[in-house]
Amino acid sequence: MRGADLIAEVLKKEDVSFITGFPENLLFDAAANLGVRPIVARTERVSVNIADGYARMTNGRKIAVVTVQEGPGAEAAFGAVAQAFGDNTPILVVPGAYDRHMQGVSPYLDVAQTFRSLSRLSIPINDPEAILPACRRALGALKRGPRGPVVLAPSHDLLYRDIGEPSTFCSSGGSCRSLADPTDVEEIVKILTSARSPVILAGQGVLYAEATAELKEFAELLNAPVMTTLNGKSAFAENHPLALGAGGRSRPGTVDHFLGKADVVLALGSSLTVSDYITPIPRGRIIVQVTHDPADIGKCYDVAAAATGDVKLVIRQLVDCIKQRLGSELRNTNDVVREIKTVKSEFLKAWLPRLTSEEVPINPYRVVWDIQKAIDRTRTVLTHDSGNPRDQLVPFYESLKPRGYIGWGKTTQLGTGFGLTLGAKLARPDWDAVNIMGDAAFGMIAADIETGVRLRVPITTVVMNNGVMGGYGKFMPVATERFQANRVTGQYGDLARALGAYAETIVAPGEIIPALRRCLIKNEEGHAALLEIVTREEAVFPLGN
Repeated sequence: MRGADLIAEVLKKEDVSFITGFPENLLFDAAANLGVRPIVARTERVSVNIADGYARMTNGRKIAVVTVQEGPGAEAAFGAVAQAFGDNTPILVVPGAYDRHMQGVSPYLDVAQTFRSLSRLSIPINDPEAILPACRRALGALKRGPRGPVVLAPSHDLLYRDIGEPSTFCSSGGSCRSLADPTDVEEIVKILTSARSPVILAGQGVLYAEATAELKEFAELLNAPVMTTLNGKSAFAENHPLALGAGGRSRPGTVDHFLGKADVVLALGSSLTVSDYITPIPRGRIIVQVTHDPADIGKCYDVAAAATGDVKLVIRQLVDCIKQRLGSELRNTNDVVREIKTVKSEFLKAWLPRLTSEEVPINPYRVVWDIQKAIDRTRTVLTHDSGNPRDQLVPFYESLKPRGYIGWGKTTQLGTGFGLTLGAKLARPDWDAVNIMGDAAFGMIAADIETGVRLRVPITTVVMNNGVMGGYGKFMPVATERFQANRVTGQYGDLARALGAYAETIVAPGEIIPALRRCLIKNEEGHAALLEIVTREEAVFPLGN
């Protein structure tokens, strides 16, 4: 048995169904010999994004594995691992390391050391006897403790080396879910029940804990409006009367309105990380926090009270404590619901001219508006890409089901949404999968359209083609004016057809819905699809107050 065969056996016992990545790495063949499917993308970056999307869509309950070659493969994968680390996505990264006798030789990459800053755990493996303990530690770290990438870095020669018959691998164990300290729960409830205008901020921890039903019960019990983080978008149905929408760089008017009048903000399953792409909590608010990671508490904001534990379990503790404390004396929800409805209506009224615009080139807000009409949001996973598509989509697309939307973006690498959508489709083949990109983002990953075609992972990619890197001109006005440095060109429908996908290019607003529905029909038939929509650059966004 070779080192790669032993690692493959471990992954097979852990119910890994596929490994994504880019060769050469012997783990591909060793795993395929055991029936584990290889998902080979055109780039290492998209390979990591696929694993990332799969892990999100399964809420980390299925192990997502990506493997790449030592040296250039690991170097090329680095950026996408950074994306997963920024979003706390639990993936297992197995980059090859150089042969043992070449480790520490300049200028060769020290893989385990290099990835340590982008992972929850990074383990070099140079000894056959270290393989099973390292796998046990790595897989345990994925299932328990803070979420994020975990790296195993076996040396290239160890993968090929005959290691004899090792001892049997025992399971890495299950997840670890804990209740919060009851004293902490009581302190949070004391603050909440004394609040005049509390707001619940739900993060992606609600999704990973699969606590949407508990969040709904809690919000209705407390009669408090609910906003989500960008990563947490879809944790709370956005057509619920208490829903405010997601607080990203752009957001609906309801978010700023209710944050502005809030006296207490309860963060559930959120690290409360400060970022340019996350709506800040205004000064002077009392903040209370529930998180599974103690390192999150007080990281960026002062918190008045906090509890650590599994969000699903802690919400249940909060509900029980509130019922014991208040009994039937609960806050009247009618005024809150009426106010949310009024603010939402006023916000949409102000933006409706763009959302329903008949102008040509097509207004991108019309694309967002019509996509909601064209798809079944109860069985579709959708994501944005970075930049303008994100800022145009987030305030107006109402997600109805958990993981019906994949939000991402503490780091915002152009092109990431495509691989996330491929991974999401692998996790939920019974759902439709749509990603929306600008032409600059599409240029980053265009060749991987062929990956979806070749592997029969049928997603629909919507490319909004406005011929520019949207929004970049203001950051380089001289370069833009003198040298048109923000311009990009391409006929993306033609490119997708050349790569084997079904593709359409449309130029009129009335074509959006029927064209997208044709693409989804092609998906049902097993074909990847691309819809190129010729749009105008739209530099106005709902960025709050």
